[in-house]
Amino acid sequence: MARTAGSHSDITGPRVRTAALQLFAEHGFAAVSMRQIASAVGVQAGALYNYTADKQSLLFDLMKTHMQDVLAAVPDTPHLTPTQQLEGFVRFHIAFHHRRPEEVFIAYMELRNLTADNFEIIEELRRSYEARLQGILARGIASDDFAVEDAKIATFAVIAMLTGVNTWFKEGGRLSLADVQDQYWHMVRKSVGA
Repeated sequence: MARTAGSHSDITGPRVRTAALQLFAEHGFAAVSMRQIASAVGVQAGALYNYTADKQSLLFDLMKTHMQDVLAAVPDTPHLTPTQQLEGFVRFHIAFHHRRPEEVFIAYMELRNLTADNFEIIEELRRSYEARLQGILARGIASDDFAVEDAKIATFAVIAMLTGVNTWFKEGGRLSLADVQDQYWHMVRKSVGA
């Protein structure tokens, strides 16, 4: 559909995404209507279709962008030891996801609302991210730096542990983000026998 004459797609498009992100995180995808998103942006409901095909497309775009951003930002440090790579991954995951609580919530809680085709694309991106950690663990097993029987299972366990930080950590509490990263690194290191 053509953009409305005089509209500002470079402003309104990002505002549509931001409003959808906030509303989906607060109320859940199924409970949010296009009319609510339009109201939050300050446009008529019909005008939203100048920026997105439908609500499913908004959800998919938010999840895909999040996964692409995390994949682009995860450290690639082949020159480091597996233990150093694992520490870098732990610290990165906690910090990156802490800065994006709404995206993380949606990425994990709204998978069930994706169409089958969209779900497969997001799952492929998630597998790519998991493969980064699994590769670190596999190299550490091969070099006897880690005492883990199955790198894939260890990958799932470590990611679940790290992602859980978003459910409880708040700025201004008794621990700083750096304190949390230190403690989680200590726990992860022990869990893989490093």
